[in-house]
Amino acid sequence: MEQNSLRELYIDELKDLYNAENQLVKALPKMAKAAESDELRKGFEGHLEQTRGHVSRLEKIFQTLDESPKGKKCKGMEGLIAEGSEMIEEHDESEMRDAGLISAAQRVEHYEIAGYGCVKTYASLLGYDDAVQLLEQTLEEEKETDQKLTGLAEKINVEAIGGEDDSDEELKSRLGARSKAKVARA
Repeated sequence: MEQNSLRELYIDELKDLYNAENQLVKALPKMAKAAESDELRKGFEGHLEQTRGHVSRLEKIFQTLDESPKGKKCKGMEGLIAEGSEMIEEHDESEMRDAGLISAAQRVEHYEIAGYGCVKTYASLLGYDDAVQLLEQTLEEEKETDQKLTGLAEKINVEAIGGEDDSDEELKSRLGARSKAKVARA
C-alpha cells in the first residue's frame, strides 16, 4: 500500500473514532442515569470525563494533520449505543439492568480498543510519533476501563442471579479466580 493511501485510511479511521467518541459523550450520561449501582454510575460519569479527553486528543491529532475531524458517521458505535439503549428499556431498575449495561459498555470498549490499536499502528508506520503517544494514552485508558467493567461485572452479575447467599459466595470466588488467571496469563 502506498504511504499516501495509508494516510487517507488513517484519517478516515480517525474521523470514525472522533464521531464514535462524540456519540459516547452523549450516551454516557444516559447510561449513568440508568445505572442502579452507585459504583457503576460513578464509573460511567468518570468515563464521560475521560471520553471528553479522548475527543480533545483526536482534535490535536487532526490539527497536526491540517484536517477536519468531521464528515464521517461511525455506524458501529451507533449500533453499539442502540444496543445499550435496548438494555435500559428492556430491564427494570435492578442489578439485571446493570449487568446489561456493563455488557453493552464492554462491547463499546472492545470496539474502541480495536480502533485505537489500528490507528496507532498506522500513525507509527506513517512516522507520526506525537500522534502515536496520544493514541497510546487513549488506548491504555480504554483497556483500563474494560478491566474496571470486568471487576464490576464480577460483583453485579452475581447479584443479578439472585442475591447474597452461600452459593453466591462460591460463584464470586470462582469468578475471582478466573480473573486472576487471565491476568497472570496476560
